Amino acid sequence: MKNLKKTLQSVNKDLNALSKKVDRMIVVVGKLEKAKTKVASDTPAKKVTVKKPAAKKPVKLTAADAILRIINKRKKGVGTAELMKKTGFNQKKTYNIVYKLKNQGKIKSAGKGVYVKA
Repeated sequence: MKNLKKTLQSVNKDLNALSKKVDRMIVVVGKLEKAKTKVASDTPAKKVTVKKPAAKKPVKLTAADAILRIINKRKKGVGTAELMKKTGFNQKKTYNIVYKLKNQGKIKSAGKGVYVKA
């Protein structure tokens, strides 16, 4: 019996020592948590920026679009002289654009130098 009593006393002593160690560990963990939250609160919060959609640029008319618009407005057709007058393009540029529009099938000839929409 004496031997059992000594064993139980040593186990009790060990348990008390372990209990004290656990208490110290709890205190250390508590300090670490406080330090961690303090560091997190010291750093400034990241700003969330919302990007606005880019403003659309106005679409510029190409030279071909300008000539095609003039031709499409007239049912009877438009002559090259009138196209040059309304657009301000020189003769070579006007003829080249008319040639390209004819090849694309957007306009057709109604007579010599007169064009209508296709």
